Amino acid sequence: MARQWKWGENPDKLNKVELQKLEQDGLDIIDEIVNVYAVNGFESIPEEKFSLFKWAGVYQQKPKKDGYFMMRIRIPGGVLTSEQARVLAQLGQEYGRGLIDVTTRQAVQYHWLRIEHFPDIFRRLGEVGLHSYEACGDCPRTIVGNPLAGIDANELIDTRPIVKALEKEFLLNRDFSNLPRKYKMSISSSIYNPANAQINDLSFTPAVKEIDGEEVVGFHVWVGGGLSNRPHLAKQLDIFVRPEQVVDVAVGITTVFRDYGYREKRHRARLKFLVADWGPEKFLEVLTGIIGPYPKRGEDKIADWNAGYFTGVHPQKQEGYSYVGLNIPIGRTSAEEFFQLADLADQYGSGSLRTVNTQNIIISDVPNEKVEKLLQEPLLKRLSPRPKAFEGHAVSCTGVEFCNLALTETKGLMKRVVEYLDEHVELDTPIRLHINGCPNSCGQQQIADIGLMGGKMKTANGMQEAYTISVGGHLYGEGEFNTQLKGRVLANDVAPVLKELVVFFKENKQEGENFTRFVQRVGTAPFQEKLDQALKQVVS
Repeated sequence: MARQWKWGENPDKLNKVELQKLEQDGLDIIDEIVNVYAVNGFESIPEEKFSLFKWAGVYQQKPKKDGYFMMRIRIPGGVLTSEQARVLAQLGQEYGRGLIDVTTRQAVQYHWLRIEHFPDIFRRLGEVGLHSYEACGDCPRTIVGNPLAGIDANELIDTRPIVKALEKEFLLNRDFSNLPRKYKMSISSSIYNPANAQINDLSFTPAVKEIDGEEVVGFHVWVGGGLSNRPHLAKQLDIFVRPEQVVDVAVGITTVFRDYGYREKRHRARLKFLVADWGPEKFLEVLTGIIGPYPKRGEDKIADWNAGYFTGVHPQKQEGYSYVGLNIPIGRTSAEEFFQLADLADQYGSGSLRTVNTQNIIISDVPNEKVEKLLQEPLLKRLSPRPKAFEGHAVSCTGVEFCNLALTETKGLMKRVVEYLDEHVELDTPIRLHINGCPNSCGQQQIADIGLMGGKMKTANGMQEAYTISVGGHLYGEGEFNTQLKGRVLANDVAPVLKELVVFFKENKQEGENFTRFVQRVGTAPFQEKLDQALKQVVS
């Protein structure tokens, strides 16, 4: 039985999901999966229960009638041990047909799971400190962080203990397992904003403030970011938070969302809508009533944005050690490769791996004298630390292959597109390409240099998969979402059409100018003109 909440006193103003959550807390589904449905089989699951499976980190895989599931595994801050990586590999090998995806929230994702697999998966994950619980659902999801935490010369403090404290506070906490919608947190003390603060519901970013004559290192706080089909950039609150206060502030902000967030219409239930309606000033006023007064903002220490890219060999802040960032093409890897990554982490490093929100992975703590030998390992031919320009900057959602929400293929198309571009265009300035198979933005297309969003287009040959193109997204400063160009591009035409846009950038950019600055300088009108011309060419 779910707790009695104040908003439950007016059931007529609640959507049907909220009414269901009043009857049963989402976390209750975990015991039901283990003790009832895994025992009695897929056919025993009532249809209305599938929406609660998200609290176990599980979605039905497409097509739903076949009885397969997708599962996400939380990897807080992206920090993973070799022991954990081997368990992930073993479970993927035994139950997931060997397929492993790395997501844009530093999580790991399985497919092809059956209901009877879950008790063993839950148990074995738990034995090494991993969980799928609340990786989905109306609750605090996987905490995103700086994948270099603890080894980063560009961070003010090591945020790993804070991530651990946040995970302990929120995971399986029934005070916060019934939020109005999904809730995403990030924390980083890197000056390069690798955790994409502006697109999370709640983010902590590095700051300093002079207090009582002493410079204190801490955080600024952002609220109300989020993507999907109505994206919002987060707003900063006028507050400075010491490291030891982060959990208290996070609890306070989550309480505001829980108690004041919208529960009437699902499409307006994210925190971003409450922040947009209230404004950061009123939000802080309500928050202060819960947590008390805090100092005003100090000096923001974000200097730039690295977009979450760490491929290559780079020095750590620990003298004599390097980390090696590997590209996972389109975020898709395998159980066999995860076994090998665990072995390499033990053989060459400290047994630590780091997942990245660009769907890549890092081997850390490699003594400099071992780097060259690591680079010769066969695995690094595919998971390359020196990927080709387009392959190394491509992000993709799951797409229609497995996702019930997707309208189009994504991973396969993106693979073909980047191979084509790498073959036909030589580029010394990376262009970040993101693709989504629907408007829900798991591939975060709004922050891409060039974003693709899938849909359907009526043609003489019937309805076909087609994509809109958006240009100019970034998270420098306050951030800016990309602008969608007019027109749709059939899947088979995406690669040659993008080539024309890329060549336009290459031939007209100034020395040292990246794609973001180029779009800011020339605007989107020239891109629209080039797109129109390219579409005429492919039609003819």
